[in-house]
Amino acid sequence: MRHAWMILPMALLLGACVEKAEEAPTGAEDFASFCSACHGMGGKGDGDAAAVLDRKPADLTRLSARNKGVFPGTRVMAKVWGYTGVKPGHVADGSPMPEFGPLLQGDLVPYDGGDGIETPTPVRLVQIAEYLKTLQK
Repeated sequence: MRHAWMILPMALLLGACVEKAEEAPTGAEDFASFCSACHGMGGKGDGDAAAVLDRKPADLTRLSARNKGVFPGTRVMAKVWGYTGVKPGHVADGSPMPEFGPLLQGDLVPYDGGDGIETPTPVRLVQIAEYLKTLQK
């Protein structure tokens, strides 16, 4: 026990060396990383990559306006995730939009995307949807 006084300082030093768990990006950060190349930082469909696409990316600032003033959260998250309801072997909707589901997996939170049903949803997907709400005009 004659070196017991050294245990606490050594434990604190080791604790400082342990890497802190990485925090998940915000919805704005994920949007900037995954969406802005095509949709632009403001979500208007004018990103740098939009010029080379056969089909112009959607103006994400008008989602609510095109849906009678209601943000279509469930449809938006389904599109971002990659679930479009197209059956295997059938032609997709022609959209060049990639599936981001594998990149957004992680902790689940209950979320009502506007359809009245709280569904366990990846928090990063919820954060993107909530960020898109802030872009609505």
